[in-house]
Amino acid sequence: MRAVLATGIGGPEVLFPADVPDPVPGDGEVLIDVAAAGVNRADLLQLKGHHPPPPGAPDWPGLEVSGTIAALGPRVSGWSVGDRVCALLDGGGYASKAVAPAAFLLPVPAELDLVDAAGLPEAICTVWSNLAGVAGLTPESAAGSTVLVHGGSGGVGTTSILLLKALGARVLTTAGGPERVARCVALGADVGIDHRTEDFAEVVDRVTDGAGVDLILDVIGAGYLERNLASLATHGQLVIISAQQGTKATLDIGRLMGRWAGVHGSLLRKRPRSEKVEIVASVREQAWPLVASGRVFPVVHERLPLDRAADAHRLMADGAVFGKVLLVP
Repeated sequence: MRAVLATGIGGPEVLFPADVPDPVPGDGEVLIDVAAAGVNRADLLQLKGHHPPPPGAPDWPGLEVSGTIAALGPRVSGWSVGDRVCALLDGGGYASKAVAPAAFLLPVPAELDLVDAAGLPEAICTVWSNLAGVAGLTPESAAGSTVLVHGGSGGVGTTSILLLKALGARVLTTAGGPERVARCVALGADVGIDHRTEDFAEVVDRVTDGAGVDLILDVIGAGYLERNLASLATHGQLVIISAQQGTKATLDIGRLMGRWAGVHGSLLRKRPRSEKVEIVASVREQAWPLVASGRVFPVVHERLPLDRAADAHRLMADGAVFGKVLLVP
């Protein structure tokens, strides 16, 4: 099969396509003929040595794919050869074939393009595990809540906007530049904030009449901590899922206590497999019906051939992507 390997630690320049032996599905696993692989910022971090794959996973990048099941490993039930699926992976998605635990599969609805479906597993599992599992949001409590999504133009951000709006939440989001803000609003965000020209904390204070937001999904980290806390409502929750502007900041504990607020950190890839199984099952039961209905869908910036993985990483590093970049074998 074709795969994209890395010569070592570095940037896009270390990626190169190569032919490698086909993987064989093990106990409880399936082999997928890959239609597309999603590109994630975690893939860039892996190349730099900061986000290594778990033990036993392939060395090459790729946390999500879509395609059709080519073979079933021992003790797999509920799936058949030929089924259209998308899958969360521990790694190895940048390839023409991939092995995934059957418990990590999600069925691709007939109405959803199979290639585009590769842009959903990592984002929707990340979003749902943090909204529901970490912050305790339920489909019932989401309705009427106010949520601030940072990085609304990214893969996680676009999925967050669509999912939260489908659940009935009021969504505020930040993005860089008026065009990206407008596209977030077109997806359904109620308030778009240009972080290049506006202070999001001031906008939150104004549009909520000083009440603040119930939940913040943050990809920035240290650079936003103080203003995030200032933007929280009483009993509000701040969930940090990435740290693009640093990992160390001063926490105003008095402000945190005074609002009975919570601050949580979360990573999907490093969770034990048992927790990922639970996350995928919860997504399939509670969030996936919104995909089947067409209310939540992958926002695809560009499809590139698998051999151009380095170009896809450059796009991600340049901050030019709105939604997801997909690699097509």
